[in-house]
Amino acid sequence: TSALLLFPSMSKDLSELMKEATKEVHEQAENTPFMKNFQKGQVSLHEFKLVTASLYFIYSALEEEIERNKNNPVYSPVYFPAELHRKAALEEDLEYFYGSNWREEIPCPEATQKYVERLHYVGKNHPELLVAHAYTRYLGDLSGGQVLKKIAQKALQLPSTGEGLAFFTFDGVSNATKFKQLYRSRMNALEMDVATKKRVLEEAKKAFLLNIQVFEALQGLVSKGQENGHPGQPKAELRTRNINKSNEHGPAPGKESERTNRRHTDMIPSTPLVRWILALGFLAMTVAVGLFAM
Repeated sequence: TSALLLFPSMSKDLSELMKEATKEVHEQAENTPFMKNFQKGQVSLHEFKLVTASLYFIYSALEEEIERNKNNPVYSPVYFPAELHRKAALEEDLEYFYGSNWREEIPCPEATQKYVERLHYVGKNHPELLVAHAYTRYLGDLSGGQVLKKIAQKALQLPSTGEGLAFFTFDGVSNATKFKQLYRSRMNALEMDVATKKRVLEEAKKAFLLNIQVFEALQGLVSKGQENGHPGQPKAELRTRNINKSNEHGPAPGKESERTNRRHTDMIPSTPLVRWILALGFLAMTVAVGLFAM
């Protein structure tokens, strides 16, 4: 009670406090060069694939730590794996875009690795902060997921059966609005003293900053590739992650994957409006600005 007298704003619901605390960093996210380029329609399939790869590493780390803490009372009330978890969906998308050997193909920039390391540190040492990362990512993705799926499907000319779009498909959520209300109520009911609430809010701001750094790094990789006259990633700046390398993940890409690559080479249409809509919607989701639509 005395703490609440010193910090009266802390009596608000945690979800509302997060929106307020991250307002400034949200504006920073909107003004990153990567965001501005997307708003101008300067997007390519290469960039789309790079973002998807980084999201895979981020969600793999996040969900590993969620599983570690699923029975911990500081997180268990917001444990919704069937409804929210994205790792398996991202694996489907990466196989579609990169082929069966995708685990050896996808890059992990240093900024993405930094994000991954923070998630593991929080999950192992300060699990009470994990809710900040989960809320920032999952509810942001869920907010724009269905609309974004339709936009991407049209703009990228992806199959109507949904290949390449599993990340945006939340089969376990029949009503996004009602589910977000449930999630917020569970999160707001987490037992936290004022000091812990303040640390959670700081972690939410850190989550935004980590997202910004990832997209700044990806923009740098794309720019360097263009300067070199090709869309490839500078090897010196990437850390390729070979997950479970001892397992065989299928033969090396052959004619089938070559056909897949050719099929996706020119998937982004030149229509400025369509590209702009895709770009803006995609980055809004990935930087988790969906926080402000919740």
